[in-house]
Amino acid sequence: MPDDSPTPRVSTLEDVAAVAGVSRASVSRVVNGKAGVAAHIVEAVNDAIAKTGYVPNRAARALVTRRSDTVLVVVSGSDTSHSGPWGPGEVLADPFFGRVAGGLMSSLRPRDVHPVLMLAVTDEERSRVVSYVREGSADGVLLVSAQAGDPLPQLLTDAGIPVVLFSRPDHPLPLSYVDVDNLAGGALAADRLVARGCRSVGIVTGPLDIPGAEDRLVGFREAMARHGVAYVPSVAGTFSVESGSAAMARLLTEHHVDGVFASNDNMAVGAILAAQERGLTVPDDVAVVGFDDSTSALMCRPTLTTVRQPIETMAAEMARLLLAQLDEPGGRPSAAIFDPTLVERGSA
Repeated sequence: MPDDSPTPRVSTLEDVAAVAGVSRASVSRVVNGKAGVAAHIVEAVNDAIAKTGYVPNRAARALVTRRSDTVLVVVSGSDTSHSGPWGPGEVLADPFFGRVAGGLMSSLRPRDVHPVLMLAVTDEERSRVVSYVREGSADGVLLVSAQAGDPLPQLLTDAGIPVVLFSRPDHPLPLSYVDVDNLAGGALAADRLVARGCRSVGIVTGPLDIPGAEDRLVGFREAMARHGVAYVPSVAGTFSVESGSAAMARLLTEHHVDGVFASNDNMAVGAILAAQERGLTVPDDVAVVGFDDSTSALMCRPTLTTVRQPIETMAAEMARLLLAQLDEPGGRPSAAIFDPTLVERGSA
């Protein structure tokens, strides 16, 4: 039998206005997030929305605001067939990116802005990111780049697309970014190893065409020089556990180090494994310090002493900077630099 029950009536802006005791125009301004609305009107309209069950029509709202209320979260890596450090599977498996995602959501959710994840590994995928925003499917881009010389930041700025980058770009660009003070982080690692009595130290760097990896190396070497250590050997890794293990094996063979700073936690875990495979005890024979304070730091044995960067807070600020750009287009790019801290555990 056909269902003769009446279809529930959908609440309108006029219904909200009547309950709130304000004009339809005032309701529209509140719903569309316009500035300059008195606080008591905002409160009255929000109460009326709750009472009436009004649900904004997102398509109609987009016509008014010219906003999709969607942003792209783009992880720009490198194809495994090319020379870059990471493929897409490695990027998404890295615990670093889970912390970034959590931080982004803490800023986006209260504004009812929806993230869409895209990987940009190939030139075709990078072009798709630009087209997606130009077509109005997203308002801007939150970019986490895992590739030195990544062309995507330049492509986005050339297209006039609002973008905020996690970490300083490898060449000057008119875009906003967040970063940690990597020079200070390298110095914290050096100070910790010296405090343990290490004098023959080495460093497992990330790819040195990535600014953060270069800064961590420079900060570590400069701090060691202040402690009277003139030479610090280095071996470059690719931020993976395997590369950290191979680099540590080389340092132990060529330099017999008693302390090692690895430029991220994954490589530090690899360094610990390589030392243990040689029958060395961490930290008694060789101390190891990592960087990030990721979940990897707690999973290895001994647990990892590491330089913590506040990734969740940095990602939240990254989202806030993009939303500010969208609210007030044409503003000057901003940088937010965060202080690292040392987290002492068992490895150093």
